[in-house]
Amino acid sequence: MMTKIQCYFFDQYMRMGVSETTSEYLNMLTLLILLVILIFIADRIARMILINLFGKFSARTATNFDDLLINHRAPRNIAHLVPLFLTIKLFPIVFYDFPQFEGFIVVLLKIYGIVLTIWIIRSILKTFESYFKTLPRFRDKPIDSYIQVVMLFLGIIGFASVLAVVINLSFIKFFTTLGAASAVLLLIFKDTILGFVASINVAINDSVRIGDWITMDNFGADGEVIEINLSTVQVQNFDMTITNIPTYALVSDSFKNWRGMQSSGGRRIKRSILIKAKSVRYLDVEHLNALKKIEIIKTYLESRQRDIDTFNTAKNVDKTVLINGRNLTNIGVFRKYMQTYVENHSAVNKDMTIMVRQLAPTPQGFPLEIYCFSSDKRWENYEYVMADIFDHAIAAVPYFNLELFEFSTNLTALEQ
Repeated sequence: MMTKIQCYFFDQYMRMGVSETTSEYLNMLTLLILLVILIFIADRIARMILINLFGKFSARTATNFDDLLINHRAPRNIAHLVPLFLTIKLFPIVFYDFPQFEGFIVVLLKIYGIVLTIWIIRSILKTFESYFKTLPRFRDKPIDSYIQVVMLFLGIIGFASVLAVVINLSFIKFFTTLGAASAVLLLIFKDTILGFVASINVAINDSVRIGDWITMDNFGADGEVIEINLSTVQVQNFDMTITNIPTYALVSDSFKNWRGMQSSGGRRIKRSILIKAKSVRYLDVEHLNALKKIEIIKTYLESRQRDIDTFNTAKNVDKTVLINGRNLTNIGVFRKYMQTYVENHSAVNKDMTIMVRQLAPTPQGFPLEIYCFSSDKRWENYEYVMADIFDHAIAAVPYFNLELFEFSTNLTALEQ
């Protein structure tokens, strides 16, 4: 049967009076055209059958994995195997009279087979990548990095296999020779290897996930992680710009991950105002009575003043000089006022630390720090809550005969 096909067109051309040599070439050309047409038809039919089968199968299953296979063209790529096998089977018929071409054709078919195999595996890997991203427990994991590593090694193996086929060297000998050049390969793929190790480190330690808000001043990054792959971590900053950070920088450099804040009960407010040292003084009776009109500290002042008066009376303290005995200070009362105000603020988390404290004195005065946590962690709302607290604190300072520090351009005021 094969012999009849090989010689059919040759015999026809010979009957037409064409020379033997020309008939051989025309026979090969005719068979080659027929083979190309057959391959094209077989490829189309195989694609239609496989895509339809996958489509019907995916419609009956609950999982979306098979749908993703279709989206990433896995059935289409697999269908290309049919014309490949057909070509391997029939090309000896086409080049029957030209055996010198057989070696070259075999090499081409092997190379195409390697490339097609890699392409099929790649489409399956991309399907797994997309599928894992749909699963809640893998959604924030650096799946891209792992898939890229596998694809990288797959590409290296494929490239090495093609070279081995081209130079007609056995795979074992080729990879043995390749092992001797591993030092050069390590140098070439240094960043890739570092990124791979960093990706594993990040995944094991769970230090960064997709969706985390991170701050990395060295790279100007301040925003949400949108992608983690083998070489880079993409961060979408709050000004909507994109910052690319080398993956290994997450291990070698320091960065701040705000995930803990986002998963906690509040977002920290930690800011201070500067009180002029010269405005700090003891409270006399007149000023103390004026401060008792402030409702949220009225009870505290009355109770505290009774305790102080009892102590001073028991010790027979000379109160004609205000410094003697125990006294209330305007900064101490203001600190208590702000503590009570923050504790009663509706936007502050009452289950987390609330503290108004005095920090170490500075050349600019006494820093009075408010330390608490906003219940609302959204950035714009958090800023509003913090501003609301400090608006009130700044406006309340004069009621306690205190002054805020601020730099002045007036030389006379500085001298005073």
